[in-house]
Amino acid sequence: MAARHPWRRRLIRLTALMLVVLIGVALWRSVSIAPPPPPAPLPPLTGTIDLIELDKSERRMTVYRDGEALRSYEVALGFAPEGDKQIEGDGKTPEGEFRIDRRNGQSQFHLSLGINYPRAQDRARAAAQGVSPGGDIFFHGQPNKLPDILRRKGDWTAGCIALTNAEIEELWRVTPIGTRVVIRP
Repeated sequence: MAARHPWRRRLIRLTALMLVVLIGVALWRSVSIAPPPPPAPLPPLTGTIDLIELDKSERRMTVYRDGEALRSYEVALGFAPEGDKQIEGDGKTPEGEFRIDRRNGQSQFHLSLGINYPRAQDRARAAAQGVSPGGDIFFHGQPNKLPDILRRKGDWTAGCIALTNAEIEELWRVTPIGTRVVIRP
C-alpha cells in the first residue's frame, strides 16, 4: 500500500518539517535579545593636549598628548567640504597645518577655538586671484539657540569644525593657545 501512495509519505514529512519551522519561529519570537549595554562613559580629559588632527573625509577629529591619541570625535564641516578653502564664502574647511590662536567664550556658537587661518600663503594665493581668502575658522559647538542635547546633522558650517556642546566644552578645557592643528583632506 505504501508503494501505491508515495505522495502520502512526502506530505507527512513536509507537514512535520513545517511544524518544526513554525515552532522554531514561535520560540525565536518569544525570546527577546537584549541590546548591548551602552558603552561606559569615558573619563574626562585632564591636563592639556598638544595636537589636534582632523581627517575631513572621515569627519573624524582626534586629540593627542605626547603622541598618544586620547579621544576621537565625529565632526561636521563646512557646507561644501571637498577640497581646500580658497575664497571667502566657499563653504570649505581649510586643509594644512595650523595653530590654535584664540579662544572665544562669547561666540554665537557654544564656545570656540580659532585657528590661524588665513596663513601668509593663503593670503598670497587669494591676492593673486584678486579675492578674499576668508577667515574666522573655529572649532565650535552648536548654535547657541539650539538646546544642548541637540546636534545639527550633516556638514553645515561656513568652513568651521563643529562638535557637540559637551565635546567642545571638553576640548576647551584641554586646548591651550599654540596647540598644533593638522587638517587632512
